[in-house]
Amino acid sequence: MNLEKIPLFAALTERMKWLTARQKVLSQNVANADTPNYRAKDLKPLEFKEMIAKPEEQRFRINRTNGSHIHVRESINYETRVNKDVSEVTPTGNAVILEEEMMKVAETQIQYELTTTLYKKNLGMLKTALGRR
Repeated sequence: MNLEKIPLFAALTERMKWLTARQKVLSQNVANADTPNYRAKDLKPLEFKEMIAKPEEQRFRINRTNGSHIHVRESINYETRVNKDVSEVTPTGNAVILEEEMMKVAETQIQYELTTTLYKKNLGMLKTALGRR
């Protein structure tokens, strides 16, 4: 059984992918907290309307047909944006506020745990409905 064909599981899976991609972007911000002229980045928020507007089958996907092709990760599907509302800039031009980035990392982790909990609960209900519990 492919759970991604069930809309609820597809939405939860998409949310987990987005949160994973966001965690990678935020970790890059933390890693570059001392890099001159570096600006913090973040992903465009995942809108529920956009998520349900495009079923998985209609989304654009890049397939590797040859082993020598460059591998494209799924996280590229999400739009990254540079934070332009900068309140602090160091003399070297770095605009990463470490405290804000760590708050975003913690928030992303909490949302990921919430999403995985919802996924597990719904999977349990599905198993119960099928009589496998």
